[in-house]
This record gives sequence, C-alpha cells and structure tokens, in this order.
Amino acid sequence: CDRRQRQMCIRDSHDLLALIQSTAQTLGLEATVYQSNHEGDLIDQIQAARGVYDGIVFNPAAYTHTSVALLDALLAVRIPTVEVHLSDLSQREAFRQISYIRPACIATFTGLGIRGYQRGMEFLWRYLLRSGDSS
Repeated sequence: CDRRQRQMCIRDSHDLLALIQSTAQTLGLEATVYQSNHEGDLIDQIQAARGVYDGIVFNPAAYTHTSVALLDALLAVRIPTVEVHLSDLSQREAFRQISYIRPACIATFTGLGIRGYQRGMEFLWRYLLRSGDSS
C-alpha cells in the first residue's frame, strides 16, 4: 500500500471484517475471509474453492492489473466471482484501469470503500438465488 492506501487499509481492516460478517448474517450466508500478498497463495485459495464455495468476492489489489494467472484460476474453477476495489480505478493511473480478472467476473464494484464488499456480497447473493446455485 502507498501512504494513502496504507491509511485506508489500516483504518478499515476491522471495520471490513465486521461488515463482511454482518452482511453474511443478514443474507443468511457463511463468509470466509482470506487475505494474502502472494499471488500463488491466492491462486491456491481460488482452486481450493471449487466444490466448497458458491461464490467469491475478490479484491485482487495490484494483481488486478498484472495477473493472467489469477484470471486463469478464476476461469478454471467457474465459480461466480465479483471483483471489488476500495478506490475508483477509473480515477487512477491509466495502467490501473486495466483489469485482467474482469472477464472472469459477473460484476465489479469500485470506489465504494469497504461498502463495495457489502454491495458485492449482496449482488452475488441475488445472482445465486436467480441461478439456483445457493440454498
């Protein structure tokens, strides 16, 4: 994280966890939170999600703009995925406006801070209800 992002990350981490759990409870879902700074760890988690999770809400951070491997992992598991970013990527540097993982995602939420996770979870829940993939 740069200085701006570090302040956002530190301030919001506990609030984010509470928001995810609260949203999951409201929607009647179970949520598992996983964070890693290592691309291979994220790929391992995506691959392990097959047959375990009905959907993924994913903030790939800087890997958004660089990781074909994450795209390949998401395409391989075929789990509905929502892309989330705290900041509005369209207002950032040109290279940050490219998302390699977006083609594997059913929706993207950017610029909403931690509320983007809530919106992503709600969107995924409605998607799964419509598609009949969630109980």
